[in-house]
Amino acid sequence: MSGVITVHRNDDAEQVTLTTTTTGLDLFGDDRTVVAMKVDGQLRDLARELADGELVEPVPVDSPEGLSILRHSAGHVTAQALQSMFAEAKLGIGPPITDGFYYDFATEALTPEDLKAIEKKMGQIVKEKQRFVRRPVSDAEAREELAGEPFKLELITDKGHSSDEDGSSVEVGAGELTIYDNVRRDGSVAWKDLCRGPHVPHTGYLGNGWALTRSSAAYWRGDQRNQALQRVYGTAWPSKEALQAYKLRLEEAARRDHRKLGMEMDLFSFHEVVGSGLPLFHPRGGVIKREMEDYVRARHIEEGFDYVGTPHIAKEDLYYTSGHLPYYADGMFPPLLEDAERDEQGNVVRGGQAYRLKAMNCPMHNLIFSSRGRSYRELPLRFFEFGTVYRDEKSGVVQGLTRVRSITQDDSHSYCTKEQAPDEVRHLLRFVLSLLNDFGLTDVALEVSTRDEDGKKADKFIGSDQQWEEATAILDEIARESGLPVVQDPGGAAYYGPKISIQSKDAIGRTWQMSTIQYDFNQPERFQLEYTASDGSRQQPVMIHSAKFGSIERFMGVLIEHYAGAFPAWLAPVQVVAVPVAGEFDDYLAGVVATLRGKGVRVDFDDSDDRFGKKIRNAAKEKAPFILIAGGEDRDAAAVSFRFRDGSQRNQVPVADAVAHILEVIASRTNESPTADE
Repeated sequence: MSGVITVHRNDDAEQVTLTTTTTGLDLFGDDRTVVAMKVDGQLRDLARELADGELVEPVPVDSPEGLSILRHSAGHVTAQALQSMFAEAKLGIGPPITDGFYYDFATEALTPEDLKAIEKKMGQIVKEKQRFVRRPVSDAEAREELAGEPFKLELITDKGHSSDEDGSSVEVGAGELTIYDNVRRDGSVAWKDLCRGPHVPHTGYLGNGWALTRSSAAYWRGDQRNQALQRVYGTAWPSKEALQAYKLRLEEAARRDHRKLGMEMDLFSFHEVVGSGLPLFHPRGGVIKREMEDYVRARHIEEGFDYVGTPHIAKEDLYYTSGHLPYYADGMFPPLLEDAERDEQGNVVRGGQAYRLKAMNCPMHNLIFSSRGRSYRELPLRFFEFGTVYRDEKSGVVQGLTRVRSITQDDSHSYCTKEQAPDEVRHLLRFVLSLLNDFGLTDVALEVSTRDEDGKKADKFIGSDQQWEEATAILDEIARESGLPVVQDPGGAAYYGPKISIQSKDAIGRTWQMSTIQYDFNQPERFQLEYTASDGSRQQPVMIHSAKFGSIERFMGVLIEHYAGAFPAWLAPVQVVAVPVAGEFDDYLAGVVATLRGKGVRVDFDDSDDRFGKKIRNAAKEKAPFILIAGGEDRDAAAVSFRFRDGSQRNQVPVADAVAHILEVIASRTNESPTADE
């Protein structure tokens, strides 16, 4: 073969003349930081031969695509090692995930000692530098070679229906099937797996930047109706240093875990008698929740929203009208039968009226809109409520406050003309960004979720192509003009229209999906919503959904971890802890406490019999922004002393000045912790 290819490195383009068998390894094999290549925009193994006219780009290991390839390759090594130790183990699916990978197996329950042994075997495979060799096969050939792997046989049968949601897309697609052989230096095949690839050239590319992290129970393709499996989790990074940095981030994340801090700070709890995913907010957690609600209620009113309220249940027919049934049936709790006749065993013998716990507020807001005639002069018409909705989340995904079954949304719906829709989306985006900024979440990006382009999920969406194109174009334009980073999410839209999701990074760099803005051209049609236009005609409005917090519970969980429980003064459940040096100063400091409480400051007064040192340690655990101390010199000077979170102190501050300073910091709504330097 001869010809010329174009090689892009960073911003430079180079013309390279092909030899008879030029591969990506010929171009990039000397650079171990390159793990794959893009050929005319498609990810390919470096071992692939190149053809005349192709555009070739290296894929660095530290890029998102490079990390996924590295981690998926580590998943294969994990599976090879495990099957060499547990010969009866059957292979499931092993995709890369955020910061790592997993692989599912039908095997006996794995112990920590098993994971250590698997890691040791993986190390041997890495040192052998076994090559990942791609091999196209027919369906019949694949079935013959993988006859002992029942899960792989199912994937072969389901070819063309793979999913990113269950990880099967890494195994099979709609085109040809491929098997990757792990080949030793002597040419013998050590192991093989059904896989789309690509992979790193050989196992040695994994170096020493990988580790297994844990194992857990799982179900085949994520469905608890299917066979139970064992899932092995791991992580892989470009270097040992990067792996160590990741482990340190995990340690910091564990320190900030909102479930742990929520218990330590007495913010919230869960009780088995109530049920999984149904939080109970304690008084201190209630303070944070109330501050959030007060803030966002006032902001909605400032932004032109009208406050409404709707019930927690409704007849099932409402959700057929909205389209949520059947499109969202899996996320809703089963129907409640009112006036049903039951036998002595409690079985329904004659059905009654079916009701549903509401999983969304929009259908009832539509009914409020349609309760009387509407004029174009009223538009945009904006409804807002704190609506508690209920989602039938599976027990395996419920996690603290960040994934619950009882969700309080600061939910709003704007009804506007098609011409008003772009400006309304801009208005909502500005609102959301200012809210995140006010709560100290300033590192944000936008994700535009659209209908998938290849039609694989066509049955997931309703509406015409033109409606989707118009709505998507509006959101794309507004996202780009914001100046923020924008990523695309094909296939991630709601069934009724595209959306913008606001992604925010916390203090340790983790990304959380926060607020959403969704364009809806379907529900107005399904509910036959109309307004009278200026020419007297009846027109259908556009409906735009928006939740600024998204979920108050989830937002609170993120805030707890972002601040590691050390909330800014305006939001802290306890703003001041007052600690007398000894009992003789209790009455003096109690007077200061009374003054602060009279000003609306949240104060804890430690007048216990504990020693002063223990009181200070207890006060520090409360993470209050101010600790006020009073001893003899403070009393004699009509003053108090400050101790701050960073350990700094300011001594003998006149009481009036101390009170004024505390009030000033709270009123400023700064998200920075006060210090002695202020």
